[in-house]
Amino acid sequence: MSQNKTVATPRVLTEVESKEMLGAAGIPVVETRLARNMKEAVAISRAMGYPVALKVMSEDVVHKSDAGGVKLGLQNNSQVEKAYSAMMASIKAAYPGAGIDGVSVQRMARPGVEIIVGMSKDPQFGPVLMFGLGGVLVELLKDVSFRIVPVTKFDAQEMIREIKGFPMLQGFRGSKPCDLDAIENLIVSVSDFVERNPQMKELDLNPVFAYEDGVVAVDARIVLEN
Repeated sequence: MSQNKTVATPRVLTEVESKEMLGAAGIPVVETRLARNMKEAVAISRAMGYPVALKVMSEDVVHKSDAGGVKLGLQNNSQVEKAYSAMMASIKAAYPGAGIDGVSVQRMARPGVEIIVGMSKDPQFGPVLMFGLGGVLVELLKDVSFRIVPVTKFDAQEMIREIKGFPMLQGFRGSKPCDLDAIENLIVSVSDFVERNPQMKELDLNPVFAYEDGVVAVDARIVLEN
């Protein structure tokens, strides 16, 4: 007689939930709030200060940018209203029947060198941390380094210097060098965060903007084991 086994379904946190959890742990993230309708989106944007970015909040929408679910550089209330309306129309056309929780509102961060810090749980080794150049480059170049958690400051220094894109962080062709100490601290902080939260299945900070005077995660995604 066979027995049915219940398979635990991982829980994917929203961007807002992920950033709240990371921010509470002292990891630098861009403030992000959930707006459930256009009126809230305008009110939050005005309170944060322009320019802002809007992103659709839906578990059913996989590729937000491709579906018109991301609007950047909005400068005033009118632009937020128009962006919200256009976003909802695009998403409903691309993903009919998708459940939409609203939009995330965040203040636009000043541009920096894009890096990624991620974690996935290996069946044999447990949590494994990844570092590399972020944004679309991580998929294009696959220029990343790995370490098993826990990661020390020395490990973080090695991870940064192992990637082929390290000269980008040092200052390339007249660009200002990034704050390597802040990047190292971020990697160690994420490692500590993962250790303190064993229910963590996956984590992605991408992109993180690296500056000459610090770092900040612009986008974040956390998956928890149930």
